[in-house]
Amino acid sequence: MTILLPHHDGSPLYVSNSAPALGDQVAVRLRVPAGYGSLTAVRARSNPDHEPDWAEARSIGSADGWDWWEADITVRNPRHGYRFMLLHADGRVEWLNQAGLHRIDTVDADDFALVANEAPPAWLNESVMYQIFPDRFARSAQADEHDAPDWAMPTDWNTPVDPVMPARSRQFYGGDIPGIIEKLDHLVELGVNLLYLTPVFPAASNHRYDASSFDRVDPLLGGDEAYIRLIEEAHARGIRVIGDLTSNHSGDRHEWFQEALGNPGAETESFYYFTDEGNTEYETWLGVPSLPKFNWESSALRERFVSGDDSIVAKWLNPPYNADGWRVDVANMTGRLGAVDLNAEVRALLRESIRRINPDAILLGESTNDAVSDLQGDGWHGAMTYPPFTRPLWAWLSEATYTPYLTAQGDEQTEPWFFGLRADGIPRYTARDFVDSMTAFTAGVPWRVRLGNMQPLDTHDTARFATNAAPGTVPVAVGLSMTMPGLPVVFAGDEFGLTGVDGEASRTPMPWGTEQEPDVAERLAEYRSLIALRRAHPVLGTGGMRWLHVDDETIVFVRESAAETVLVFATRSGADIVLDAASIPGLEKARSLFGSASLTELASGAASITASGASFAAWSLPGTPLPD
Repeated sequence: MTILLPHHDGSPLYVSNSAPALGDQVAVRLRVPAGYGSLTAVRARSNPDHEPDWAEARSIGSADGWDWWEADITVRNPRHGYRFMLLHADGRVEWLNQAGLHRIDTVDADDFALVANEAPPAWLNESVMYQIFPDRFARSAQADEHDAPDWAMPTDWNTPVDPVMPARSRQFYGGDIPGIIEKLDHLVELGVNLLYLTPVFPAASNHRYDASSFDRVDPLLGGDEAYIRLIEEAHARGIRVIGDLTSNHSGDRHEWFQEALGNPGAETESFYYFTDEGNTEYETWLGVPSLPKFNWESSALRERFVSGDDSIVAKWLNPPYNADGWRVDVANMTGRLGAVDLNAEVRALLRESIRRINPDAILLGESTNDAVSDLQGDGWHGAMTYPPFTRPLWAWLSEATYTPYLTAQGDEQTEPWFFGLRADGIPRYTARDFVDSMTAFTAGVPWRVRLGNMQPLDTHDTARFATNAAPGTVPVAVGLSMTMPGLPVVFAGDEFGLTGVDGEASRTPMPWGTEQEPDVAERLAEYRSLIALRRAHPVLGTGGMRWLHVDDETIVFVRESAAETVLVFATRSGADIVLDAASIPGLEKARSLFGSASLTELASGAASITASGASFAAWSLPGTPLPD
């Protein structure tokens, strides 16, 4: 079915200022299909200070079969929510918010929202991120000069990953930062322009989330000098670099923890939750003894970690390192423990400190499940979170193989890994379910923040999507990650076609030297083309999004701006659909950008899209005009 309904989103077509200050007046526009009933009034309803406030919308004209309305809103709260009310001549009332069009009144949590905090740097919406797990990306000759640490189980680069403890966290391949530098031109050829490294601090594991210090780069990785050179070399190639910081916990070998362990009255005692008089028992992350939890009630911790001029957060953003921001690990649990909830304070403190140190840096928080309450613009510019895109994408485009694999405890498992959910495998979604799920998990997030949410197919904490992908769906999934609102993410190795049954098996050493093998070369070409599509069309970073067609197998949407429209088509099993002429003005000027699906203008002016099998395609169309 063609979806032709009243529309509004947070993009420049509909919002005159996406980064207002308190007290600013912002024009918000509603777009209504011509002939959509007889409207006697359109009103914007805000809820400043939790008391409804109304702004009458005025008709500003028509263009390309759409009637436009505009209302002026004065921004009164840091998160200023609003929705539209449509009053029909027959007395019917409809409400439009981020969850869709409704016949009954709706909850405020799903309203559109203006955010009166500083906007993230513009480059965030121009980025395609590449994630590297340092131990497994590339090993330079310099790595041979270092003796393996006491915790490590040294492993040859071509040896398969061992998922059973203790090898799970101790298997040591020796990838290092000089190795990453040697492969930066691969990133350039791929087209990515933002590099995210999982932790580079010294630790007692291959993943390094149990840092023993935040003040230096692990010598096994090449030390501080290698990190400086990596960022310099990346910047010279137009690639920004962000680090990974654990704000929820340190490792039990951390110098702060060791100073206080068994030493009541130590300067760093307040940094942690010691639960006995002797400072020998303490709160941890999910009961893991090697990961003692930070106590963010400590003003000394806040100063040392975030707010001080020489804090950890500041050090790596300042010269000579000049990192471009942080991804914060376990951001969802940071500052939270039972009755204590300081998360909002901590994320706001991080945001303010980063803004003061380098206003051109970004701040992304990890929140693996529903992150809506934490993504209101008061802290994180966006999040590494899976429900808004990754999980529903898997549920739609996967075809589970039920291949046996071993858990950390050595038990054999056959149900496919699915984000830790006890679902006995991967749920089966239709395309319609995919859309409904994404809508549910993004309706409460301000548009500006949604654009900063990381949009991976997989990461170092998940199985790889390709492991259970239905035939032909990898380009579909990559294409959607590049064209839907959000920050596209490529986990190193996906472009080589790597698979992995869970978060450990996905941490596979890169298969350098296989680039010319036919299957790998084909996958690399797909990634390069789809990343180039994203990079070449700014509308895919900041433009609005409007659904045109959704059924059980197929979705069609447009990303729209005044300069350009990109029409996007994705299907799991093939399609033969017709779109209403009014839904895509300018069809006669359509230019194919990717894919082999056929787009045909019919005699009626409608459009036909046909494809056999799993397919992804995109076309460029003229921009969307506002009324004169």
